Formats: sequence, structure tokens, C-alpha cells
Amino acid sequence: MDWKTFQALLSGVNKYSTAFGRVWLSVVFVFRVMVYVVAAERVWGDEQKDFDCNTKQPGCANVCYDHFFPISHIRLWALQLIFVTCPSFMVVMHVAYRDERERKYEAKHGNSKKLYLNTGKKHGGLWWTYMFSLFAKTAVEVAFLYILHHIYDSFYLPRLVKCEVLPCPNQVDCYIGHPTEKKVFTYFMVGASALCIILNICEILYLISKRFVRIANKIKRRHRNVKAPSEEYNDEDDLFHNCPEPRKRTLKALPKFKPGYHAVATLKLEEKLRASAPNLSSS
Repeated sequence: MDWKTFQALLSGVNKYSTAFGRVWLSVVFVFRVMVYVVAAERVWGDEQKDFDCNTKQPGCANVCYDHFFPISHIRLWALQLIFVTCPSFMVVMHVAYRDERERKYEAKHGNSKKLYLNTGKKHGGLWWTYMFSLFAKTAVEVAFLYILHHIYDSFYLPRLVKCEVLPCPNQVDCYIGHPTEKKVFTYFMVGASALCIILNICEILYLISKRFVRIANKIKRRHRNVKAPSEEYNDEDDLFHNCPEPRKRTLKALPKFKPGYHAVATLKLEEKLRASAPNLSSS
């Protein structure tokens, strides 16, 4: 892969990343890739020639070097950079897949209809792809730091190591070439890796909190739309139109009377009134 292709891929990753992702990409490219290519690779170089032991026993120096340096730092960092940058390209590939789907959809239904409002916006499947890439990058960083610490017991490089591995005749003293420079670059690369882990964790928390805020806003809008028709009316604003309609009461049917019953009852009432009235004509 040439530098133009690598730069195009990095620009695509930078385009679809958040602010934390852009800082992470700058740290990886400037403080790790550039330092690896310009300085660290030259410091290690052909380090086996600089590994000197105080014996001339054939094969002793080679066996002791393989015992203390089973994997070279520079090759381990090269693998780390490859595995760390690969998950970021998953986002670019997902966006390219969305662009292809959008192109086919527009060719079938016309340019007026769109399948995605923005193919690079982190919603739906792209959000999950981005989150998976962050978790994958964090896991790779932690795994390689553990491997480096486990192989060399610590990140510290001593000046002198004692070897008792066959075919060495006895305990042999071996000296590492450029131990101070290698120690400085080891601490620098470990610190850059730890900074990338912190940035990945911050970006994960940022995306999750942003997702929760978006969901909370959607729930609030739904509650507002539901409560809007059933709001209480104000008597001062509109006394009649906003009042709830009274319940309709059904009247029971009155009993039917037989014909002539009402007239007979009226005559009896008049006779009683006449009988109870005083006779004023006799006076």
C-alpha cells in the first residue's frame, strides 16, 4: 500500500469520526506512525548484532537473544498499528456500502427519493459499526500492552541480562545495545497507546450519552403530543366552547293513563273545593 492510498483511507476515517476520533487519529498518525517510521525503527535496527555476550561459545548469543527477546519491540508495534487501524476502516466500508445502496435506489426510483438523508450520519447500523470499531480498537490496545508486559515482565529494559541457556557453558553476561534509547521509545509508545485507550473510552461514553439524550428527547416529544388534546380548559379564555359537554340523561317514559281518567279526577277536585269554600250569600 502506497502513502496516497493510506492517506485517502485516513481522510475517510477522519471525515466520519467525532472530535475524539479525530484526536485519536492524530495521535496514532503523528505520535505513533511517524515516530515508528522516523526514529524507533532506526534505534532497534539490527539489534541482534548489538547484543553482546562475554563468551565466544557458538550459538550462545543467538540463544540468549531469543530467550530475552522472543518478539522484537519494533515488529510487535508494527502488528499493533496494523490491528489498531483496521477497525476504523470498517466505518469507511459501511459508508461506502450505504452510498452504493443510495445510488441504486436513486437509479430505480428517481433522484427525488432518497434512502438515507445522510449516508455518513451515525444512525442505525452505522452507529453500531462505529461502536464496534471503538471496542475493537480498545481491546487490541489492551491486548498488545498485556503481551508486551507479559513477554518482558515489565516495560523496563535493563542494561545487563544473565543467561544460563544451553549451549552456554555457564552463566553468561549479555549486554543490550542502546538500552537508554530503547527504554525511552518503549515508554513513549506505551504512553501513546494508553492515551489512545483513554480517547476511545471517552468517545464510547460520549456516543452512548448522546444516544440516551436523543431517546429522552423523543420520549418527551411523544408525551407532549399525547397531552396536547386533553389539556385543561381555561374559564377566563373561553367559557362556553372549551367546556366539556354534559352527559345526556335519558328520561324514563311516563306511565300511560286511560282515556277519561284525567277529566274525572279534575271534576272530583272541583267538587271538594266548592264544599270547603264558605257560603258568602247567606250573609
